[in-house]
Amino acid sequence: MTTSPPIRVLVVDDSAFARKVLRQVLSHAEGLEVVGTARDGLDALEKLVELTPDVVTLDLVMPGLDGLGVLRALASMPSAPRVVVVSSAGEESELAVTALQTGAVELVHKPTALATDRLYELGEELVSKVRAAATAVARPSAPPPSAREAAPPVVVSGPARNLVVVGTSTGGPQALTRLLSMLPPDFPAPMALALHIPAGYTEAVARRLDAQCALEVLEAEQGLELRPGRVVLARAGQHLKVERQGERTLARLDRHPMRMPHHPSVDVLFESAAKAWGGATVGLVLTGMGDDGLAGARAIRDAGGTVLTESEDSCVVYGMPRVVDEAGLATATAPLDGLLSLLGTHLR
Repeated sequence: MTTSPPIRVLVVDDSAFARKVLRQVLSHAEGLEVVGTARDGLDALEKLVELTPDVVTLDLVMPGLDGLGVLRALASMPSAPRVVVVSSAGEESELAVTALQTGAVELVHKPTALATDRLYELGEELVSKVRAAATAVARPSAPPPSAREAAPPVVVSGPARNLVVVGTSTGGPQALTRLLSMLPPDFPAPMALALHIPAGYTEAVARRLDAQCALEVLEAEQGLELRPGRVVLARAGQHLKVERQGERTLARLDRHPMRMPHHPSVDVLFESAAKAWGGATVGLVLTGMGDDGLAGARAIRDAGGTVLTESEDSCVVYGMPRVVDEAGLATATAPLDGLLSLLGTHLR
């Protein structure tokens, strides 16, 4: 019986204590091998050539060449390793979101102080995301859309005939950037998004998407109205549900059901959409690890709605769309750049 070679990991962080902690956590995980550490971006580039890791855990704020500089350098390298950003929220949120749009495939929240009692909490998430990154397919980053000029939010006249709900995980920020930047300002349906990302980052994601597409993109708030011309991003750490009140559709935020492995859950969003909008619901399942979205896709199809999936051709991780496809729940599937025209054919 042959065993798979271990996943080779390079740890990059300017803090000696952080390097020690991350190395310890990863070295004790089955199937992972820490092949080295680097103290800054320039050191990291030298070690990348010398050690050829499969995955890099990358700090963003470092002297000299920072994490974004490393990511830009990796973009020009053949067979570059996958990158998991290890970042603190708060002031680093914008940098982390930029990194995810630039090519990093996963994000792990680093406590401000890597105290011993936080090691196992950090470790479980870190190990899981390093393993996910090792299976990710490298996709060229889309050129960043030019920032739109400041303008009032677009409001499309007339009541919406559809609600579009989108679920994604690994590779999701890149996919959402590309998808939303293709949508026209008169896109006729409100849209709600569920993205697996640590708490503290969705406000920054919403701000960047808002600057990069023609529609208004907002982080979800309790009671926020979903309407044509507006995209609502679920707040990390809470489920986003939609509820109809007459012709209005409102966002509801809570943590129930607690048992779900992800907050927000794609399943919870999709199921609430199917209940509120029935056959007028259009669900999109984009790149991501795992099966979140499978139960929700079934609920949408049972209600007479439409489910579209991103095909393997463009996925960073063909996990969430694959389980929906294999269950026979996808109405149609296409690479990311083809989803817009596919979406248009399924709107009323």
